[in-house]
Amino acid sequence: MTTALWPLQQAVVQQLRADAPLTALVSGIWDEVPETAAYPYVSIGSITELVDDAHNQRGLNTSLVLHVWSKYLGFKEAAGILAALDSVLDRRPLTVTGFTDVSVAHQQHQELRDPDPEIRHINVTYRVWMTKE
Repeated sequence: MTTALWPLQQAVVQQLRADAPLTALVSGIWDEVPETAAYPYVSIGSITELVDDAHNQRGLNTSLVLHVWSKYLGFKEAAGILAALDSVLDRRPLTVTGFTDVSVAHQQHQELRDPDPEIRHINVTYRVWMTKE
């Protein structure tokens, strides 16, 4: 089975960066966050793959974690960014190179207070199912 780690990350980042309402809310969407990145921003977290074959088809059941980072007092700003992420990814079409029948769904999210009292953080997990071409 060929991994979808990199093609999935590329597809998600491309789709997020192409969405004007989302990019108006954040300073960037990062794999590796630069030291100079301004808040708020979104970073790519972990991707976990499970083989999910069906009959004669090779498939993957994947978890994709994104992180929303904010310095707004309270969670209002981060929650707005989460809503924008959902408008781009949740049950929306996604083209992943080498895969078909790609389905994305918001699975869960969690608000977190960072040890730095100025930082708010929401991690969100999307479930991505796909079939190998």
